[in-house]
Amino acid sequence: MKKLFVIGSGICLLFLASCNDSDEKGTATVNVRLTDGPAAYNAVNIDIQRIEINSNGEWIALNFPNPGIYNLLNFKNGTDVVLGQATLPEGSVSQMRMVLGPNNNVVVNGVTHPLQTPSAQQSGLKFNWHQTLAANGAYTVWIDFDAGRSIVTTGNGSYILKPVIRTFSELTNGQIKGYVQPQAAQTVVHAITAADTLATAIPNPDGFFMFSGLPQGNYTVSYDADNSTGYADENVSNVSVTFGQITDLGTKTLHQ
Repeated sequence: MKKLFVIGSGICLLFLASCNDSDEKGTATVNVRLTDGPAAYNAVNIDIQRIEINSNGEWIALNFPNPGIYNLLNFKNGTDVVLGQATLPEGSVSQMRMVLGPNNNVVVNGVTHPLQTPSAQQSGLKFNWHQTLAANGAYTVWIDFDAGRSIVTTGNGSYILKPVIRTFSELTNGQIKGYVQPQAAQTVVHAITAADTLATAIPNPDGFFMFSGLPQGNYTVSYDADNSTGYADENVSNVSVTFGQITDLGTKTLHQ
């Protein structure tokens, strides 16, 4: 009877161990990158100190090796920068949070103006990222910090940062790219669906532009030349956007 008891106890312990193993959750790797919508400023400098991801109701800090000042205007037309990485338990992700330091400013016509962001410094900027993470999965998420819409000018000529931020992943990244010529037209490009302008691009000096993070659907791409240049605006309709593909519009040449 004693031997039977010992053997039975061993079986019980093995059973409990296997039960505990099966209850353990796997993990997923999340890579976070920063990108931007354009703005008509010389620089928009944001002091990013910490980033956290809400996983299954718990805030988990990103491994963020380079906290400090990022000029958002360096990350337009498909350009981005790696912020860091987090290892998260499998399950649902609902939000992200960015905590800013005090050294935020905008440069306008060569003059630097401070940006006040008291609430962000204290509790962090919260924005949604809804994703279900699978065990052993690897994910990339972009933080799109819209510099143009995030800065508000007050009546006394000062500037306030009211961040407009959205996120998208590889699974929700609709993209349009192309070129517009000539540079003298000073063209601004818009991605429009129905009557809503979802994104704006200021092309690079060589004319290249790119929209990222667009929802799937059909768009009108509007090439709007500066009125002072004498070049005529043009539109391209029925531009189809599908996740996982880049819609290439080639080169659009505007005429006077």
